[in-house]
Amino acid sequence: MPASSACRPQSSTAARISTAASTLSSDNQHVIAEIRKALSMMRSIAVDLEKQEQYDKVKELEAAVLELLDTYDDCTRFSEAIQTIEDEITKSKAVSPSVPQNNPFYRQFKEAIWNVHHAGQPMPGEEQEDIIMSSTQNNLLNIACPLTGKPLTELQDPVRCMDCKHIYEKDPIMHYIRTKKPHPQCPVAGCPRILQVGRVVCDPLLTIEIDEMRSAKNVADTTTVEDFTEVDD
Repeated sequence: MPASSACRPQSSTAARISTAASTLSSDNQHVIAEIRKALSMMRSIAVDLEKQEQYDKVKELEAAVLELLDTYDDCTRFSEAIQTIEDEITKSKAVSPSVPQNNPFYRQFKEAIWNVHHAGQPMPGEEQEDIIMSSTQNNLLNIACPLTGKPLTELQDPVRCMDCKHIYEKDPIMHYIRTKKPHPQCPVAGCPRILQVGRVVCDPLLTIEIDEMRSAKNVADTTTVEDFTEVDD
């Protein structure tokens, strides 16, 4: 019974994703069908205008057809993209079935609960060093801004380069880019990337990842304090 309950959220989420993809595909196909109807109608109108020697109107209609065909091509590519994504997901699941229990976010969830009453102690069947590694594991390439030296957890307005993934304080890096033109190289030692203002942004996951780093640091600090308390006792 518990296993069935555990599978239900995953199945429900997968079903919602599949439904959303199907809805997008269906809506897009409807747009494509309407465009083809409009093209057919515009062709008939153009023929009538040509017969009436209204050549300027025919030219205007031709321009409208080309504009509509541009939208038609976009819709067609969108449909192909949706189908490709669905096919790739199916292939990926067949080759490597999803095991949520192996996801690092699940590990972090379990550790957070464990640390409430057992901070500093290894979880059952695991070594202490493994816990430390997983607690601090994240997608952040640098732990401090290369320009200000501030830890990422203390940045007021963090941004990340979309190309090299390094993170900086926004105002200093924007000033750096302006003053180092025309080839402002990433200030992280050894990074060859050339920075562009439009590609150094606060992406949706950055603040979440920094918050996770901050939480992991707080847990580590709490554990250290408790260890010292035990020694003093």
